[in-house]
Amino acid sequence: MAIVGEVEHPYVPRDLKLPGFVPAFLPPSTIVGAYLLASLLAVSIVWIGSGRIHKISKLDRILMCWWIFTGLTHMVLEGYFVFTPDFYKKTTPVYLAEVWKEYSKGDSRYAARDSGVVSIEGVTVVLEGPFCLLTLFAIATKKSYRYVIQLAISLGQLYGTIVYFLTSYLDGDNFAASWFYYYAYYVLANAFWVLIPTAISVHCWKKICEAIKDQDLKKTKTS
Repeated sequence: MAIVGEVEHPYVPRDLKLPGFVPAFLPPSTIVGAYLLASLLAVSIVWIGSGRIHKISKLDRILMCWWIFTGLTHMVLEGYFVFTPDFYKKTTPVYLAEVWKEYSKGDSRYAARDSGVVSIEGVTVVLEGPFCLLTLFAIATKKSYRYVIQLAISLGQLYGTIVYFLTSYLDGDNFAASWFYYYAYYVLANAFWVLIPTAISVHCWKKICEAIKDQDLKKTKTS
């Protein structure tokens, strides 16, 4: 454990300066469990609600669930981090502060307010979060731009996640308290924002290409 004044923190590097650090109040199981339950509730509401939409495919319903999950994660969870630089000083059990105290065990750059991480998260919160909810609306109402906006946001998520990993690597990739936290929080938790946006990008790319091809064929027939 690193010592900052008279208070110990569990993060790496051990000499990380966190003046006023207050240890977490909630156990990891409660923090992670609450996040999973809240996410499940949001996804369930969208899944049930989307079933009432006329002629909507199962794939589109699944995509709507993803966009509500990732949108709320960006705006609520990551939004708190961006706009609460002193989260590690909270002297009462504020849930969102507890989340970031715990996650920092996998990547201490969050507790240290690394400028690169704050910048990436700031763009994600301000731009990607609201557009995720707009995408949810676009799919539900079958807007013509629904594939374009999904492709754009997915590429933005991929870019942000890749930069997130690259900056850690270039800075030594030594920000996790243990291998468990490294793989559970840093690798596994973020892998969803690589795999799912990649799959959505491919899907939307194909849909856009098909639409353009059909439009070209119509023009050819009428000319």
